[in-house]
Amino acid sequence: ILQVFKQLFYMINAVTLNNLLLRKDVCSWSTGMQLRYNISQLEEWLRGRNLHQSGAVQTMEPLIQAAQLLQLKKKTQEDAEAICSLCTSLSTQQIVKILNLYTPLNEFEERVTVAFIRTIQAQLQERNDPQQLLLDAKHMFPVLFPFNPSSLTMDSIHIPACLNLEFLNEV
Repeated sequence: ILQVFKQLFYMINAVTLNNLLLRKDVCSWSTGMQLRYNISQLEEWLRGRNLHQSGAVQTMEPLIQAAQLLQLKKKTQEDAEAICSLCTSLSTQQIVKILNLYTPLNEFEERVTVAFIRTIQAQLQERNDPQQLLLDAKHMFPVLFPFNPSSLTMDSIHIPACLNLEFLNEV
């Protein structure tokens, strides 16, 4: 069950983040607020069902950071440093794309300047990020089955002759 929810939450993360990276109309401060609220509701739901140790929340870390990026100030050198230290699960390419797509919805917000984006790129230059913008929505985590050893010893097992397993040798 834990593995199923980890996979499900990864898919939610991948599809949502990919939409965020492809659609200019959703890159805004209010979308960041809405995403963060929805993610906190999912986290609370996981805790309420004792599924928080499944790793599902960790798979959503890029989306959490993208929502926070949409909410942060984007003007000064200190803002750039805060973004670089906060967005560790997002690649440089993803951060820059979100900043380029950021669209103010009211007169109190401002567009992200090209100079600010260049500052971010310069600070993140030494990162060895994969050159992949979108997340693989079809990624599958391996299924792990727990090993439960039997209390029976091999010496105590009798194999019936009708099974025709004479080729098995005792080691």
